[in-house]
Amino acid sequence: MKKTIAFLFSILFGQLAFTQSLTRDERKEALEFIDWTTKELKKSLKGLSAAQLNFHPAEDAWSPLECLYHIAYSEKALRATLDAALQAPADPATKARLTTTDLQIKNNIMDRSSKFKTAAPFEPLNTGFKSFEEAWTVFEERREALAELIKNSDLDFRNHIVTRAFGKMDAYQFVIFIAGHSNRHTQQIEEAKGIAGYPKR
Repeated sequence: MKKTIAFLFSILFGQLAFTQSLTRDERKEALEFIDWTTKELKKSLKGLSAAQLNFHPAEDAWSPLECLYHIAYSEKALRATLDAALQAPADPATKARLTTTDLQIKNNIMDRSSKFKTAAPFEPLNTGFKSFEEAWTVFEERREALAELIKNSDLDFRNHIVTRAFGKMDAYQFVIFIAGHSNRHTQQIEEAKGIAGYPKR
């Protein structure tokens, strides 16, 4: 009987050792990054005319409006991936093997020196959005929901794993990835605004 009780306690405390909510510093860092990337996108798009929103820097390059469509669609799709990871069983063994830091996740997703072709559903024309207002509303709603999740959730973000084509990261790092993804395309919008031929108004 004593051995059975000891075994059960070992399981319980073993699980507790792997289960932890986000620290105050982790919440603060994520919320500040979410807020900053949101404000940067808003600032980049503020006051743009229809001509400016629809300007294509090159034949195969996205316009600022198309960048927004992609960002807004991605916020929904990536959040679904995050939720699925948080609902799946924790995987501390995989977490222990991860070597990429939070800062590397942040820097890598915002680094536009490497370009990647997005999957077909994420192409702006496939997102289903028909207007700036529609896409922006979805983006703001998803951003607010993401911030609320970080503020209030006691889930163990660090031991739930997200698997993407380019590798694995923990769920907290994926939140950083989502926020950084919007900034990657905010930079793309700013690049378009600096191209010769960009409408003055």
